[in-house]
Amino acid sequence: MSKSFAHFERLVRIASDLCVASDVNDAEAHPFEERNIHPEIASVSMKLFDDGHYSQATFEAFKFIDLEVKRVSGVNESGHKLMMAAFSDSNPKIKLTRLVTASEIDEQGGYRFIFAGAMSAIRNPRGHEINIDPIGRCLDHLSFASVLLRRLDDRQLDAGL
Repeated sequence: MSKSFAHFERLVRIASDLCVASDVNDAEAHPFEERNIHPEIASVSMKLFDDGHYSQATFEAFKFIDLEVKRVSGVNESGHKLMMAAFSDSNPKIKLTRLVTASEIDEQGGYRFIFAGAMSAIRNPRGHEINIDPIGRCLDHLSFASVLLRRLDDRQLDAGL
C-alpha cells in the first residue's frame, strides 16, 4: 500500500470516528441546544428546567425579557404597559426597524403587540397563579422567548441605528 493511500485511509477513519462521535453527542444534546434557546434565556431558566420546574423556568425567561426591555427603553413600567410604551407607534423608545416604509411601521407595531401579549398571556399567569406546564409547552415558551430576545438584540442592525 502506498504511503499516500495509507495516509488517506487514516484520514477517512478519523473522519468516520468523528461522525460517529457527533451522532452520539447529538443524541445527548440538551433540549436547549436542540431548540437553540438564547444564551441569556438559558442562563435564567436552565437550572429550573433541569429540575423540572417548567412553569418557573418560563416565568423567569419572560421576566428577563421584561427587565431587558425596561433597561433598553428606560421606561419605568412593567409587563403589558411597558411593552406598549417601549415599542409605541408615535414615540418608540425601542425601534426595531427604521420606521420609514409602511412595512417597517407595521413590523414595529406587530412586535409591540407580540411583546405585550407575551407578558399578558405567558408571563403574568405564571407570576400570579400556580401553573403546571408540561415540558413541551415550556420548551415552546422558551423558544418563543428566544425569538423575542433575538429580535431585541438585532434591533440596531435592522433599524440601521
